[in-house]
Amino acid sequence: MEITAAMVKELRSQSGAGIMECKSALKETSGDVEAAITFLRKKGLAKADKKSDRQTGDGAVGTYIHAGNKLGVMVELNCETDFVANTPDFQELVRDIAMHIAAAKPRFARRDEVTQEILDKEKEIAAHQAKESGKPDNIVEKIVTGKMEKFYEENCVLEQPFIKDTNITVQELIKQKISLLGENIVLGRFSRFEI
Repeated sequence: MEITAAMVKELRSQSGAGIMECKSALKETSGDVEAAITFLRKKGLAKADKKSDRQTGDGAVGTYIHAGNKLGVMVELNCETDFVANTPDFQELVRDIAMHIAAAKPRFARRDEVTQEILDKEKEIAAHQAKESGKPDNIVEKIVTGKMEKFYEENCVLEQPFIKDTNITVQELIKQKISLLGENIVLGRFSRFEI
């Protein structure tokens, strides 16, 4: 199948990838735009994983104030250089994450921030609920594991489904931007204020 400029343009507008990347993705998927998007996402996530150990000494602090001025978020997003920190794509990511935090009400940025005390309490509650419903002990353990995964998904920003596209998590959104911008990006701190 011939890859037309219109197909490449459409894929670029949907994925944000470069012309040559879009062209090769379309060739790889025989012109199927949806499959090409998936191909690019997989390729981008693999690239992002390779960059995850690089230092992030720069970045930006962004804010989001919701209509009515009763809800606001301040977020720190780190990257490797001030050049990337000042790009429109990075600034948009900072704002999107701040908006996501405003809407999703996470308590933590990532799993390792959850204290052992909170984990123990959540496990105890999940185990009690499972036992009260009459589940055998071997099933209770599986239920607790499942509920803890759900707890992380609901309370850790990076594991939450992104509010603008619930097919991806916030971590996957960041990995897409890493692939696009070519630098490691790490979510730092955030504060959510609500009246």
